[in-house]
Amino acid sequence: TEAGRAWVPFAERVMRALVEGRDALEQVTTASAGHLIVAAAPAVSIYVLPELLERFVVAHPRVEVSVRTGHSEDIVALVLRDEVQIGLGRLIQHPELELRPFHKEELILVCAPDHAFARRRAVTMAEVTNEKLIMFDRTSSYYEITHSAFAAAGARLKRYMELDSIEAAKKMVERGLGVALLPATAVVREVAAHDLHRVAVRNAPPMYNSIAAFTRRDAGRPEGVVAAFLGLLGGPPAHRY
Repeated sequence: TEAGRAWVPFAERVMRALVEGRDALEQVTTASAGHLIVAAAPAVSIYVLPELLERFVVAHPRVEVSVRTGHSEDIVALVLRDEVQIGLGRLIQHPELELRPFHKEELILVCAPDHAFARRRAVTMAEVTNEKLIMFDRTSSYYEITHSAFAAAGARLKRYMELDSIEAAKKMVERGLGVALLPATAVVREVAAHDLHRVAVRNAPPMYNSIAAFTRRDAGRPEGVVAAFLGLLGGPPAHRY
């Protein structure tokens, strides 16, 4: 009935609360079981989260883990709506969030092994602008960091290709379609396998993206599986807004 359909989301919320309440009772005492729900930005879920979850699962094999992905702004909304317990993404200030920075990602310049840059000890930011630069889409924090770095170096981007996937960017660079500033953790295997070549940039300003864990401030002190996962990140909360 129409009344039944209207009642469904409330019934689902009640059932979820009951399940979470049951889990919380066991989690508080042992953190040996329960359900951990994490949301992560795409780059974090691919290159940073797997190592964290590997360590977490070894220590807590009975805990169920669910992961959702989205841009950092979407993750903030999921945390605030209490749809996930922990969010992982770039630093975003919000009065209702408690932030725990835990990872600083460096952007590095890479090119194909047969590119002219591969035979150079270092290049300048101005020289990079003469190449086609593989860029991330405008919703990515890496896009902002890249543009700011060139502006700080007094260099103006002339040609670039805009993509929304780090994996796609790597493939484009491997095929010689341009050079790219990519997260260092994203290209470890390709650089080691000589599919990509890391290039030093002489006058580049520091290019880093800080990654943090988000939790709701009104959730109180983390307990159970949430506390166990946050414990992997090390250190107390660094930002309260």
